[in-house]
Amino acid sequence: MSIFNFPSKIVLATHNAGKVAEFQTMFEPYDVKIIGADKIGLPEPEETEDTFEGNALLKARYACEITAMPCLADDSGLSVSALNGAPGIYSARWAGPNKDFDMAMKRVWDEVGDNPAKSALFVAALALVMPDGQEFVSRGEVNGNLCYPPRGDHGFGYDPIFMPENETQTFAELGAEGKEKYSHRKRAFEKLVGLFDHL
Repeated sequence: MSIFNFPSKIVLATHNAGKVAEFQTMFEPYDVKIIGADKIGLPEPEETEDTFEGNALLKARYACEITAMPCLADDSGLSVSALNGAPGIYSARWAGPNKDFDMAMKRVWDEVGDNPAKSALFVAALALVMPDGQEFVSRGEVNGNLCYPPRGDHGFGYDPIFMPENETQTFAELGAEGKEKYSHRKRAFEKLVGLFDHL
């Protein structure tokens, strides 16, 4: 299989509309249609692994088992140096059941407190699981710094408090086009494409 032979349809195991749109843009050159989990009533499994890669694989395998279609999942999060890597794999859970990322961003800032270290890392792990049992896993990272209060309204999650290195704007201020240059998901996606390229 080469990069030109991605499946024509891939289920994305997320209910996050922002992620669906982001991945659809990335897959556009390969003529792949991304189907969000919410469109087919796919439930979200409990994330029980202790790494981004483990949780991505868990979600993709679960979705593939139910749908018998190629399934892609990502597990991503914010890793803050001053918090020993937290919230990390618990990034979504810090937002609570109502996905209140304003609350989550405030919690991050409050817990960092007076610590002068404001460096952080956005991490994304991708797992693509095929019905024939093939599995592909990749990881992307982007370094940056925290700022507060949140700035910008073009992102989601922790984007409004994260400035990539050498930038004065947050991901949420940069917007989709500006963010793509740094995106941890884009970097993970490029590595995923590379895995296909070497088959």
